Amino acid sequence: MAMKTGKVTVNRGTFNVRDRGNKDGFPLVMLHGWPESSYCWETIEPYIDKSLRIIAPDLRGLGESERTLDVKAYQKLELAKDMIEVIDALGIKDFFLVGHDWGGIVAQELTLIIHERVKKLALMNIPVITNAKGEKDAQRALAAMRFMPMWYQYFQQQPGLAEGMIKGNEDVWVRYFFGRKGKDGTIPGEAIAEYVRCYRIENTPATAAYYYRAMRLDAPHWAELAGKKFTMPALYIYGEEEIVIVKENLNHLEDCFDSIKIERLKAGHFIQEEKPREVAALLNEFFRG
Repeated sequence: MAMKTGKVTVNRGTFNVRDRGNKDGFPLVMLHGWPESSYCWETIEPYIDKSLRIIAPDLRGLGESERTLDVKAYQKLELAKDMIEVIDALGIKDFFLVGHDWGGIVAQELTLIIHERVKKLALMNIPVITNAKGEKDAQRALAAMRFMPMWYQYFQQQPGLAEGMIKGNEDVWVRYFFGRKGKDGTIPGEAIAEYVRCYRIENTPATAAYYYRAMRLDAPHWAELAGKKFTMPALYIYGEEEIVIVKENLNHLEDCFDSIKIERLKAGHFIQEEKPREVAALLNEFFRG
């Protein structure tokens, strides 16, 4: 059964939100990555503890949230402020938080702003923005690969290139990133079709690319955060078949949290869609504990 969807309009814009609807449940906010939408949590939803109320917004420029043609709006600190306004508009005070891919970066930024409200934090397949030592190790590992796994990021950072080449080719573009596991059905075909549909919404090749173009604006801010610790209990789930977030990104993670548990699964980047039962079991154990 699909989660309910609806639009939430706040001062910063209009955002699409999926909601499990059990308003007596403790809020669990789940933030998706690129090139996905909040639909990525539909596969895992049936396995998440029924005492939790899943709230899954579409980030700006993706899914069915608004397309803003301004790169500054896609700084991850700004995207976190978007999500705080949405959470506040839903009347939520304290909550658990999960973030995957860019949603994991936004989750970290959000947590650093309102750390007293985030009771537990779970991250999946994304660097930790305060982990400067781990980032140095990861950059050395990627340099040995001539940064080939990062090609799509450099492509989208070029002015006008994504807009000129992706429009009309959204199906090929989106499906490429799900690879063999998209072709063999490990990742549900209906999920990928939904991401293609959303990518065809006007201006999405640009707004999706802004996530990468904004990295030059994010970098000075992240440098200032080096060494800062997350104080709430944390869980990091890593897909060991990942090729972009290399295993070196996990080096020194313990230095970035007061308390963190690291779990590894035989999966690729889209871990919650590839292994929904296994990921849900880890999340359920973490949140219950």
